[in-house]
Amino acid sequence: MSIDVRDILSDELIDRIRSRAARVDADNVFPEEDLAELREAGYLRALVPADRGGLGLTLAEVSQLQQRLAEAAPATALAINMHLVWTGVAKVMQDRGIDDLRFVQEGAAAGEVYAFGISEAGNDLVLFGSDTDAAPLPDGSYAFTGRKIFTSLGPVWTQLGLHGLDTTSPDGPHMVYAFVSRDERIVTRDDWDTLGMRGTQSRTTELHGAIAPPHRVVRRVAPGPNPDPIVFGIFSVFELLLASVYTGIARRALDLAVGAARSRTSKKTGRTYSQDPDIRRRIAEMALAYDALPPQLAVLCHDIDERADHGARWFSLLSGIKHRATATAKRVVDDAMLVAGGSSYFSSNELSRLYRDVLAGAFHPSDPESAHATVATAWLGPVES
Repeated sequence: MSIDVRDILSDELIDRIRSRAARVDADNVFPEEDLAELREAGYLRALVPADRGGLGLTLAEVSQLQQRLAEAAPATALAINMHLVWTGVAKVMQDRGIDDLRFVQEGAAAGEVYAFGISEAGNDLVLFGSDTDAAPLPDGSYAFTGRKIFTSLGPVWTQLGLHGLDTTSPDGPHMVYAFVSRDERIVTRDDWDTLGMRGTQSRTTELHGAIAPPHRVVRRVAPGPNPDPIVFGIFSVFELLLASVYTGIARRALDLAVGAARSRTSKKTGRTYSQDPDIRRRIAEMALAYDALPPQLAVLCHDIDERADHGARWFSLLSGIKHRATATAKRVVDDAMLVAGGSSYFSSNELSRLYRDVLAGAFHPSDPESAHATVATAWLGPVES
């Protein structure tokens, strides 16, 4: 890595973000102060090339930064992730000679906040299908009507990247990827009252004919599995940055467990629990599991940055790292709760919040079933009909 993460996310900034995380969670509000400070640090333009007003960082560098941010405030990191996904997709496509998302890079440099409008209730096709209607208009624009869920950055986004299905064009059907600005045709529901990751404010978004002008209609691709660069760009950046957030959660839980083991003393032995063989083994298992994640992330992010060709294996590699990161983080947090003892069960304890936050990992694409199906197909071939 060519930068020191502290040059972007200083120790002082991380401490301030961490100090606000409990209140954000308890009050179920968006971390406005975090966003303001991250914007001031240039973080929202981290993946934008320097010659377009950004920091010019690589995906591998931003992965490390997201791990660091998630150690302080998982919900803040997960919310910012969705903005970084779109700037990351723009970079992936530009690196491969496709500059269709230049406006996203320039917008991020100018202060726009991009949200991710892909998730829909009950739509397990994800990128390969949509229940949102994309109606073509005579001037080349599209009107989107539908309902998106888990729209992180709900109260603050200014631009929404989304997809919908065009079933009326003569050459269709087509999946349409485009960007719409926030206006009266878009309703953001104040309905984010969840178990964890409360600060993301990933609210439901209703689209009532939201217009994407022609120059914001990015791609029209066939429904179903598709090798189009925008599909690969979204899937790769989303999975890797998502895995980065949950890897950061695992690291923080491990650090808290180590601190608890060193500070708690056994009445039975008079020694700290860091000397207890069972506790030592539990922490060793946590560390062994965690230690595997950052190198995997670094290699896959580097391969995206350097345009490595893994062919058909890419999707199994990407869904695999997401699944491993979220599942490992959950196991590490579970064990950290046991190491810390009963105090971790109180809502005021940071581990209690991490315990709730980490549960969200199973619900992000690729979910465990999809990840296993993808990997099985990569190694065994498709299921015979």
